[in-house]
Formats: sequence, structure tokens, C-alpha cells
Amino acid sequence: MKPIAGVSLDLDNQWSYMKTHGETGWEAFPSYLDIVVPRVLEFMEERGLKITFFVVGQDAALEKNRKALSMIAEAGHEIGNHSFHHEPWLHLYDDEEVEKEISRAEDAIEEATGVRPIGFRGPGFSVSETVLTVLKRRGYHYDASTFPTYLGPLARAYYFMTTHLSDEEKEKRKTLFGTLREGRRPLKPYLWRLDPGPLVEIPVTTFPVFRTPIHASYLLYLAKFASPVASIYWKSALRACKFTGVQLSLLLHPLDFLGGDDTDALSFFPAMSIPSTVKMKRLSSYLQALCDRFTVLNMREHAERVLQSNPPTVDPVFRQWKTSGKVGRE
Repeated sequence: MKPIAGVSLDLDNQWSYMKTHGETGWEAFPSYLDIVVPRVLEFMEERGLKITFFVVGQDAALEKNRKALSMIAEAGHEIGNHSFHHEPWLHLYDDEEVEKEISRAEDAIEEATGVRPIGFRGPGFSVSETVLTVLKRRGYHYDASTFPTYLGPLARAYYFMTTHLSDEEKEKRKTLFGTLREGRRPLKPYLWRLDPGPLVEIPVTTFPVFRTPIHASYLLYLAKFASPVASIYWKSALRACKFTGVQLSLLLHPLDFLGGDDTDALSFFPAMSIPSTVKMKRLSSYLQALCDRFTVLNMREHAERVLQSNPPTVDPVFRQWKTSGKVGRE
């Protein structure tokens, strides 16, 4: 039998990329969901795949996005929680702030789609023991926020070099993408040991041993320079996952399906100069290679399989960041 692989898409919207990059105008919440959601749904339907969409609560709260979001549930895909404000410093929030952030997103998502999420991914892979504890208390079945790579500090340095952020905003983002410690976290799914009880963790898969990224946006960026190299890298990663017994979790983003021909507002994002048709053709080959070697599931199904496999238990050890007062939302 084939090993299993979970596939998910973080439904980050145009405004959230603009906000993260320090661009003006994000406060109007510009959206491309009416373009990208039908495109992704058609793409998955053609391949017979049902995946998980992690939805941002702020988008679900806006009437203009609700038709697109309801289409996801109607098509039979799982819907997860991706926080309300999509702020990658969620791990700095205290218990009360985390509770409000997650519950507010839950309510908005359920009102927009009719589905109450049971899975969570933190924005920017932001997670803490507080976040995990709140998730367990609220009845979540799994978290999917860890990203085991050693490249976090390098990614953060590149990010600061290419953004237009004030010193205050940089201070908020100083922990973005984590530390070298993230690279030592498990690649295989496991259970967090929490006071309210265990919670399944499904890491975003990185290349076994090397811990370099293999999510779709990274592959498309590599393909910009040498498409055959990106394909070889991806197939090598798939073989490495099978050899080491890693239950792969592939992460997708909306910009994997969008190009500069769809919007010019995100030209600062890597690989946005590539036309959407070229991106989707490459993405199709990556997913075909995955389906040839793995049984593809959504994240809820992946979590259920994890529980059946007697996974190891891990203590929620995170670096304690110093903060000055509250950093969350009122």
C-alpha cells in the first residue's frame, strides 16, 4: 500500500501579503478569492482530490468573500482555522488574546461556510504552548503549524531586506520563521503532551535530513531558474520521505495558482512574474508525482490516520520571547 500524504492550502488573501510586506492599502482588505478559489477547486476536481483549506477569519467576516468560501465547503473540502487577523506573531499572545483570536475566527468561518473547524495552522507557522493548549481546550483534533527547517533565520533576514516596515513593525516580526531550533523538531507526526490532553501535530514537511523546504511555492521559485532541477529536487524529496517513513504534508498557497497576469499588486512576492498557466502546469506535475507515490488525504483524514499509528508524544518546548505588554488585538 502507498504511504499517506496530507495536502493543505493556506488561503492567505491579497491584503495579508500586503500587510506582512508593509505595503499601504491593505486596510481595505483587497481580495482575489473570487479568482483563486474557483481556480483551485476546478484544479482539484480534475484530479479527484479533496484537500484542506485553512481560512483566515477576517476574510470569512467580510460579506464580499462569503460566496467564494462557501464554494469550498460545497465542494467537499475540509476547512481549517488560520487565525482571525493573520498576524505571524501569534506565539507572543497571552492566553486571553489567543482564545479571542481563535474563537473569533471559528465563529466567522462557521457563519460563512456552515462548518466549524477542527484543525488549525498558525499564520507564518506561529505556534506556542499557549496556542496548543487553547486549541485542545476548544476541541480541535490537530495542529499543523510546525515547520522543521534550519533556514528560519535566513528567511527572516531576507524578509527584512525586502519589506517596507517601520522599526515598530520589525520589532513585532523579530521572531518570524523561528530559530535554528525549529530544524530539530520532528518531521513525522506526533502528539503534543498538554495539560488538557494530547493534540496531534502534523508538521509541514521539509526535505528529510537536510530540512530544506519542499512546499509548492519553494518548488515554483526554484523552477523560475531551472525547471528540471526543481522537478528532480521534488522527486528526490518524495523518495527520501518514503525511505525514512515520513508521512508527507504538502503545503500550497493561493499564489501557486496566480501570476502577474492576475494581479500586479504582489510583484514583490517570489515567482509572481511567472504566468499563472505556467505555474499551474508545473504544479500539476508536482501533484501527479505525489499521487503516483502516496495516497493523498485532507488534513483531518491525515490526523485520524496518525492517531491509529500509536505516534510518539512530545513536550511543547518553545523559546520564551520577551515582550513589552500586550501584542494581540482588543
